[in-house]
Amino acid sequence: MESKMGELPLDINIQEPRWDQSTFLGRARHFFTVTDPRNLLLSGAQLEASRNIVQNYRKTPTVVFWQWVNQSFNAIVNYSNRSGDTPITVRQLGTAYVSATTGAVATALGLKSLTKHLPPLVGRFVPFAAVAAANCINIPLMRQRELQVGIPVADEAGQRLGYSVTAAKQGIFQVVISRICMAIPAMAIPPLIMDTLEKKDFLKRRPWLGAPLQVGLVGFCLVFATPLCCALFPQKSSIHMSKLEPELRAQIHEQNPSVEVVYYNKGL
Repeated sequence: MESKMGELPLDINIQEPRWDQSTFLGRARHFFTVTDPRNLLLSGAQLEASRNIVQNYRKTPTVVFWQWVNQSFNAIVNYSNRSGDTPITVRQLGTAYVSATTGAVATALGLKSLTKHLPPLVGRFVPFAAVAAANCINIPLMRQRELQVGIPVADEAGQRLGYSVTAAKQGIFQVVISRICMAIPAMAIPPLIMDTLEKKDFLKRRPWLGAPLQVGLVGFCLVFATPLCCALFPQKSSIHMSKLEPELRAQIHEQNPSVEVVYYNKGL
């Protein structure tokens, strides 16, 4: 079924015929296009420009806009699930948001642009690399205040002992790892299944099933991946006194010499 202008697929391959070549009608439409005498009136520059438009389809403002929407949502989630209670000004929050979304969008788009230089199956895994890289940028930047002033650490009884930047780094690292692992099933399993299905006649004759099938597979993976990966690290994480900043160690030792391990909320 021919796609409408507003529904063009993202995986356009200009090396392959536009219509289904397993049917007579599809082959006829293809060759009517190939032998169209009007093609003789086009210059080499016009043909190359058209080729570039198709190849750069993924970089259109629409794609950039939705990447920005996605990373803005991620930024809100990352800020809402931060650790600590240090006040943050509107200006600091704005700076964190702009740097997080801009860096993540640029990284994701840059990596996705590599797909046209890679085999189709390998290219399907580039979005995962983009998601992983975006998480490595978005999470630390949205929680950069924690990296500047630290997060609260407490003893086993919950008594606050001070603020630690080292604990913040460890907590943010754990969250980044959890988020990346969370994306692995949803971005690794569906591409393998879809790559196999797209070679079958069933999906070739019903191309409209591709998008809902892929969304369903991703959703199914996330149902299990989200809780399992959130559970990779304890919410109330711990860190040994020897790994804390010297000043904080001295402060805690003065208050409670028996403390060997402190605890903190790593965020989500």
